[in-house]
Amino acid sequence: MNKRPRKPKIQTTQSLAAVFGFHAVASLIKHRAKHIAYLWVQQGRDDARMQSLLEEAQAAGVKIEVQPRETLDKEAGGVHQGIIAWVQPRQAGSESDLERLLVEVTKSPLLLVLDGVTDPHNLGACMRSAEAAGADAVLVPKDKSAGLNPTVRKVACGATETLPLIQVTNLARTLRSLADYGVWVIGTAGEAEKLMYQADLTQGVALVMGAEGKGMRRLTREVCGELVKLPMAGEVSSLNVSVASGVILYEAVRQRL
Repeated sequence: MNKRPRKPKIQTTQSLAAVFGFHAVASLIKHRAKHIAYLWVQQGRDDARMQSLLEEAQAAGVKIEVQPRETLDKEAGGVHQGIIAWVQPRQAGSESDLERLLVEVTKSPLLLVLDGVTDPHNLGACMRSAEAAGADAVLVPKDKSAGLNPTVRKVACGATETLPLIQVTNLARTLRSLADYGVWVIGTAGEAEKLMYQADLTQGVALVMGAEGKGMRRLTREVCGELVKLPMAGEVSSLNVSVASGVILYEAVRQRL
């Protein structure tokens, strides 16, 4: 591999999204290699793990550029593990994309549904947690919800490029249709009698989180086959939606392990 550092022009990165870390970049190479403009590799990283990843990238036809660590540090703003992929930003999917995903998935689906989450920071944080937990997609309504904007992409730390965000016209109708694919809809509500630990999260599930303060909308709530709550031992009445999402997603991970 030619390891001569090549500085990309600044304007070429302005329309691209930065995805960093071995797991996220490996997933990109596997599923969206043709959308990767190039990889930045930290100068001096020639360990076996990096070489294996670069061989996969080369086999997929991805261009590789070596950069000093300082350059990667500046762009990532966090732990990048010596690798950054510059990729064409992924756009939100639709109902047809969700249907295709559910047909092709080879395990019990795990979906996170956000009903009325309008804060882009919360959406980005929820997507980051969902991607880390191995969720198959995040579902949001087209109206009264944050979309894929630069803030969401930044907070998600690359999750928006590897985890599908599905925007649907009618959330309640979409949730009803999930039964056709063996997906059980579980809503979260503070007044629910059952704790999340008592729900079977090993089956195909769609976990529905409502907006902070308001909770799920009435029609969304009526579609849920089951309501559960997170245990609250302190004085506060609720958690931030991204924190609550992470808690119940990882309960699903625990059960599935």
